[in-house]
Amino acid sequence: MTGTRPIILTCGEPAGVGPELAPKALAAGVPFVFLGDPRHLPPSTRWAEVATPADRVEDGVLAVLRHDFPAPAVPGRPDPANAAAVIEVIARAVHLAQSGAAGGICTLPINKEALKTGAGFPFPGHTEFLAHLAGDVPVVMMLASTTVSPPCRVVPVTIHIALSEVPRALNPVAMEQAIRITDAALRRDFAIAAPRIAVAGLNPHAGENGVIGTEETAWIAPLLEHLRAEGLDISGPLPADTMFHAPARARYDAAICAYHDQALIPIKTLDFAGGVNVTLGLPFVRTSPDHGTAFDIAGRGIADAGSVIAALRMAHDMAGKR
Repeated sequence: MTGTRPIILTCGEPAGVGPELAPKALAAGVPFVFLGDPRHLPPSTRWAEVATPADRVEDGVLAVLRHDFPAPAVPGRPDPANAAAVIEVIARAVHLAQSGAAGGICTLPINKEALKTGAGFPFPGHTEFLAHLAGDVPVVMMLASTTVSPPCRVVPVTIHIALSEVPRALNPVAMEQAIRITDAALRRDFAIAAPRIAVAGLNPHAGENGVIGTEETAWIAPLLEHLRAEGLDISGPLPADTMFHAPARARYDAAICAYHDQALIPIKTLDFAGGVNVTLGLPFVRTSPDHGTAFDIAGRGIADAGSVIAALRMAHDMAGKR
C-alpha cells in the first residue's frame, strides 16, 4: 500500500537547521529516510546507510540515503560549493517518489540566494522547481494547520510578489486554477468527499459592493457563481478579517486568499509550530515545514522540530490516501 512506503526527507541547505532537525524528526513515528550527506548530521546522531528507501534500520536510528557533498557544512555559513548537490538531492527525491520507491517527499528548507549564487538556480523557490521536475504542472501552495480545530487550511493565489503587484497578478485565470487544484487535492489527499471552499475578497470588507474596491463585483463574484453552477461548494467573496475565527473555519475546508500575508498571517498566528506547507497539484506528495533555514540558530541544537514532525506525518497520511 502506498501509505506504507517511506517518505524521503531531503537535507535542504546543510548550513541551516535541516541536519539537526533530521534526527529529531524520528519522533514523528512514521517511516522516512534522510537523503543527504551524513557528515552534515550532528556528531551524536545514530544513523545507518541504506541502499533503498524500503530498507529497515533499528528503532531510534536514522536511515540515510547517502548523497555526498563537496564541502563540509559550517552552521550559518552556506558554501557555494554545496549548492549543486542541494539541487541534486531534490531531483533525486522526486525521481524516487515518481518511481514508486517512496510514498512522497518532505523537504527541509533551502536558501534560494545560496543556490542562485552557487549554482545559478533559476527558480523562485522549492515549489516552482518541483513543478518543473514534475513536467511544469500547475501547482498551488497550501499552508495547513495540524494542532488547531477546526483546521486552518489556506491557499494564496499570489505568493512572493510585492503588494503593489497583487491587483495585476490576481486575475480570473489564476483564481480559478487555484480553486480547482485545491478542490481536487482536498478530495484526493485529504479524503474530503465534498470540499467546502471559502474565497476571500481582495479589498477590505470584500469591497463593500464596490465602495472600497471593484474586483469583487467586477469578476470575483461572477467567477464563483460560474463555479457554483458546475457543482463546486464555494462561498464568497468574503471579508478576510472575519474568516479565520473558529466558528468561521468550521464552515469551510480550505480558504482561497488573494495574497501571501492574507493567507499566512492567520495560520502562523493560530498554529505557528504546527503549520505545514503542502504543494497541491503535483503527481506526488510533497510537504515541508513552515519555516526557513534559520541560520541564526543553526548548529546550536535548539531548533524546534515540531513543524518537520507535522510535515512528515501529513506526508505519510496524504500518501496513504492516494
